Amino acid sequence: MSSVTEYKSDRWYGWVMVFVGFSLSAMSFGGLSTVGVFLKPLIAEFGWSRGETAFGYTIAALGAAGFGILWGFIADRKPSRRFMFLTVAACSTSLLLLSQVTAQWQYYFAYFLFGAFGHGAVAATVWANIGQWFTKNKGLALGVGLAGSAFGQAVVPLSARFLITAYDWQTAYLVLSVVYLLLGLAIAALTRDPPVKRARLAAIKKGHDTVSSWSLGTGRTTVIWFSIAVIFCCSSMSVVIVHIVPALSDNGFKPEIAASVLTTIMLAGAMGRLFAGKLCDVIGPLQTYASMSLGQTCLVFWFLHMDSLPAVYALAAVFGLFFSGVMASMIVSVNFMVPEEVAARCWSIVSLFAWTGMGLGSYMGGALFDLSGDYTWSFAFAAIMGCTNLTVMLVYYLSRHKRRPAMA
Repeated sequence: MSSVTEYKSDRWYGWVMVFVGFSLSAMSFGGLSTVGVFLKPLIAEFGWSRGETAFGYTIAALGAAGFGILWGFIADRKPSRRFMFLTVAACSTSLLLLSQVTAQWQYYFAYFLFGAFGHGAVAATVWANIGQWFTKNKGLALGVGLAGSAFGQAVVPLSARFLITAYDWQTAYLVLSVVYLLLGLAIAALTRDPPVKRARLAAIKKGHDTVSSWSLGTGRTTVIWFSIAVIFCCSSMSVVIVHIVPALSDNGFKPEIAASVLTTIMLAGAMGRLFAGKLCDVIGPLQTYASMSLGQTCLVFWFLHMDSLPAVYALAAVFGLFFSGVMASMIVSVNFMVPEEVAARCWSIVSLFAWTGMGLGSYMGGALFDLSGDYTWSFAFAAIMGCTNLTVMLVYYLSRHKRRPAMA
């Protein structure tokens, strides 16, 4: 292939990678979000507490956080395709294992596999890949790809709920496993690295490694501050993601209706990621992150105080826009503000703390319910975490404004 033909092909192939990121993140995020849907069926089957059952999400989150660091550092020096295939294999296998669970340790092991080798592998690598395909409209491209995670969080839990109703929880896990394997392999095969990374990999193969171990410059400051902020930000959002279905069903809503509220959050979230990605291109990623975080924090506590279904759906739609905007602008910020040759490892470090926060929120939501008997303190905890995130970002903004560093 001539260089001119390759250039023309590469100009549009970035959007193929957006599709890959959209699809595989839909599968990984969607699979994680089914924890809340399976919560009551598993409790009824095994007699576990809500805290113990929700801890499966925490295990997955911590697995994604810890192993994401490993995948991020490796991904800066290896082709991306192998990580996409690893994601598909791990997600499908873990869902198969979940369909055969008979003990709590098996449940935790399956979710660890899903998080560490499934979700962690794609989340730590695919956004750096997509970001390096684009010089213009990078925020929009990342926003479109990130919309897949919200789409998956909408479709997969609702599908799982209907499968549970029609059959049982074991069959639901098994069907998801087969679908993930067949669909995922076809999508992962489309993966291609951007030209700049292919050139870097060729240089590494020849022994000319241009990536220094940790020469991030001002990007290091971005990594540190965002790593702190996302612990609190993600603790706030994960309370809703994991516990909104059981919380609404406790308040008298049918399980299918409660699951549809989660679907509403995530479908609105798909639009929120698109909107936030474009807004990052217009007003800047840091400003967008702060705006979306403020909206999430103001809304998170109100789910327990809505009695009518239309009001719950309206709150879910607005919350979904803000919560997903937070996720999109967080990733865009890191892509914009660190050197691209270390983009995967930088995001994997921030992702470590993000998933730590997600796991903390999931567990605390269940543990506070077990202590108090309802979800009031759980959602109050989410609001407090959101306020803390805003405080951290305000301090970062003021210190950054004082130093006036150049932003990429």
